[in-house]
Amino acid sequence: MSGRFDHLPNRRTIIDRRAVAETIAALEGVDPTALRRDATMLLKAALEKGRIEVERRLVEHPSRGLEASSAQAYLIDQLLRILFDFTTHRLYPLPNPTAGERLTLIAVGGYGRAEMAPHSDVDIGFLTPGKQTPWAERVIESMLYALWDLGLKLGQSSRSLDEMVRQAKADVTVRTALLEARFVCGDTELYEQASHRFKTEVQADTARTFIADKLAERDARHRKMGDTRYVVEPNVKEGKGGLRDLHALFWIGKYIYDVQRAAELVEVGLFTKAEYRLFHRADNFFQAVRCHLHSITGRAEDRLTFDLQREIADRMRFSDRPGKSKVERFMQFYFLQAKTVGTLSGVFLAHLDEKFAARGRRFGLPTIRRSPRKLNGFVLDRGRLALPSDDFFQADPERLIEIFQLADKHGVEIHPLAMRAAARDAKLVDDVRNSPTANALFLDVLTSPRDPELVLRWMNEAGVFGRFVPDFARVVAQMQFDMYHHYTVDEHTIRAIGLLARIENGVLKEDHPLASAIFEQIVSRRALYVAVLLHDIAKGRGGDHSILGAEVAQRLCPRFGLTPAETETVAWLVRWHLLMSATAFKRDLSDFKTILDFCDVVQSPERLRLLLTLTIVDIRAVGPGVWNGWKRQLLGDLYEAAEEVLRLGHKQKGRAERIAAKQDHLRDALGWDAESFATLVHRLPEAYWIAEPEDVLAHNARFLATTFDAQLAIDAHVYPGRGATLVTIYAADHPGLFYRIAGAIHVAGGNIIDARIHTTRDGMAVDNFLVQDPFGRPFDESGQLSRLKTAIEDALANRGKLADRLVAKPLPRTRAEAFDIVPNALVDNKASNRFTVVEVNARDRPALLNQLANALFQSKVTIHSAHVATYGERAVDTFYITDLTGDRITQPARLKTLERRLLAAAAGEDIDLAA
Repeated sequence: MSGRFDHLPNRRTIIDRRAVAETIAALEGVDPTALRRDATMLLKAALEKGRIEVERRLVEHPSRGLEASSAQAYLIDQLLRILFDFTTHRLYPLPNPTAGERLTLIAVGGYGRAEMAPHSDVDIGFLTPGKQTPWAERVIESMLYALWDLGLKLGQSSRSLDEMVRQAKADVTVRTALLEARFVCGDTELYEQASHRFKTEVQADTARTFIADKLAERDARHRKMGDTRYVVEPNVKEGKGGLRDLHALFWIGKYIYDVQRAAELVEVGLFTKAEYRLFHRADNFFQAVRCHLHSITGRAEDRLTFDLQREIADRMRFSDRPGKSKVERFMQFYFLQAKTVGTLSGVFLAHLDEKFAARGRRFGLPTIRRSPRKLNGFVLDRGRLALPSDDFFQADPERLIEIFQLADKHGVEIHPLAMRAAARDAKLVDDVRNSPTANALFLDVLTSPRDPELVLRWMNEAGVFGRFVPDFARVVAQMQFDMYHHYTVDEHTIRAIGLLARIENGVLKEDHPLASAIFEQIVSRRALYVAVLLHDIAKGRGGDHSILGAEVAQRLCPRFGLTPAETETVAWLVRWHLLMSATAFKRDLSDFKTILDFCDVVQSPERLRLLLTLTIVDIRAVGPGVWNGWKRQLLGDLYEAAEEVLRLGHKQKGRAERIAAKQDHLRDALGWDAESFATLVHRLPEAYWIAEPEDVLAHNARFLATTFDAQLAIDAHVYPGRGATLVTIYAADHPGLFYRIAGAIHVAGGNIIDARIHTTRDGMAVDNFLVQDPFGRPFDESGQLSRLKTAIEDALANRGKLADRLVAKPLPRTRAEAFDIVPNALVDNKASNRFTVVEVNARDRPALLNQLANALFQSKVTIHSAHVATYGERAVDTFYITDLTGDRITQPARLKTLERRLLAAAAGEDIDLAA
């Protein structure tokens, strides 16, 4: 394939084939093994020199991905040609070859396309006319040993022409690899023979089967990789919208039309020139990213993890902008390219449908559910909404919104060629952005009782969504550089809208019984859907996105057609959309002032219902595994406590009445005699009865009844309602007890998500911890629980140095170091009437809770409860504390010292962990 590398400048600086070949030819000796060893050393030096040059070019021109990948393939090509000539002419010369003693070396797969990242496999194939001769076996074996000695990772095969045809017919993977076969060296006539047989015996009349196989393979790969192109740590090669999807388009085009280069897809009508430019741009960018990934890691790494994103953003010369870091800008560009690949795939499928799909069926697309009666000028093409003419949108730009509204209303798909036209004409939406009709149609889609998520995703893919709502365009493909958010902002938002629709339709009743039950009571339905759309609209602008988003809502809602009252509701929801989760996960809900402060902001039962539902879908849409039973329980507890205050204006029962009611319920549940129950009540302080829910009270009571005069007793059981394990420790109370227990639980492999600390009237501690494993599941295996109990016993008995065991624990998230998190300690005496509330933000790491608790111990304070929330790499630990006499801490000097110690602990600075 002459001309494959003509675009590479100064090829001889990568490798001078003639010079290397002449040096190898000058080697003396006749022993094949020794000669191969010496030649391999010279080839290895040329390989290293060439790689250094390719790397230098990549650093100098970091965005030229196709040039870098071609340069790598060129280097391997030249080495193979030198080695082939040396092996066939010097090691195993054949003066008079027979017709059967011919050999061709081909490049296949990505290497056949002349695209290789620095540590890609070298995929090669040896072809012989028939069964391998002894000469061919010796040549192939010698070359493979030399290539392995060079340190190359080979994907290799040796086939006769008959075997090639047979295997290609039987295995679509082999067929795909051979589809991109490229001649490297050897017998050219044999290569031409192989190429002709592949086209006539394998390709001919099998296009439909090949297309179906490749699309099925693509769908399976997407499912494996998470079936979205907007995961924040994408796989550049295998992920949805990545290189493999681009390759699949080229393979199909090549299989059908026998094109040699992607540019030829324009000539055969599969792409317009503009679409090919987008294809080329995405291909070039992804190749660059992949080359940088391999270069930085020194291995075939295709996953763009957080720790690598920052370095590649630097390498590719992205820069910071107000409100958006260079890594976020780099990743936004990445996702825009992935989005482009999705759009191009849709166009491709349209052409395949027209030409190759069997009558009445379409590749990978569902059949129409029903035919709409009214199309408003649009037409149906094989069950899909299509345009009657190419200028249909230009004649009336409002149709760019109407096509999506009709698709939702009638439950039909949009024809990919109509999507192509919508993407092309999306800018025309600018002229109707303020049209009441267009806004009413958009609001119909957003608040659809059917499947708004699907249609909004189509709008986003076509670029119409961002054009119609420019504020939304600013968050399209925008990632959030943290380990908490799994998706880009636009993908998160669209998923949240889909979750809201499923809650309204009762589909998620089992997961969200409370939200499903109260949805029927919600009056401001339209406001809720718009609030979900806008809750993160101001991310990446610098400043508090909740406050800025409320300003956007005030401006946008009237345009959408919302009333002033609805606009006020949306703006309030956007402004306070983080309030409920922050209160539930970071504050003590048994402290009545927490509920009163929350209700002061919420002010009405309707807002409470709206806020709960918005909070749930916001958390659920963050990513898989983020929502759990613990969060459901806390949000439910807060909702019920707040609803009672908002409905009645006050708590129905005072503190003494609530305690008495809990004790009455507990007495009934236990069935104890009056004397035994009175003894229990007398031992436990008032705060204990307020803080603990009734099921924990019952469990604690039964546990305490078995301890008698024990100085230490430990109980652990799964607490299904909270998705965690309840660990109760009964021990003689003494200073430092909490931080020792926290350290021991971590040594045993557990994560504390909540803790309540109580002291009986006779000086014993009753501490309840909710514990999960590192994956957010209950800590419940027998081996885990046994380790847990042993670790706590050892820590409290001071057996072994706890500090050393904690230091030896590995990081819970190995990539957390990629994030800059400045530790912060907030001390608040207004959040509670009885306690000083301390909130610490820090990077999550081993023993953080233990170190913070130790800092509080050194500050001579009493911890009454601890609440742990993690957001990816960030931990937020909240403590309710008093001084040793039970009063809030108010002295300025003491508060300063407390804050300084907590900041040091949060930063991981040396703190004495020993007893």
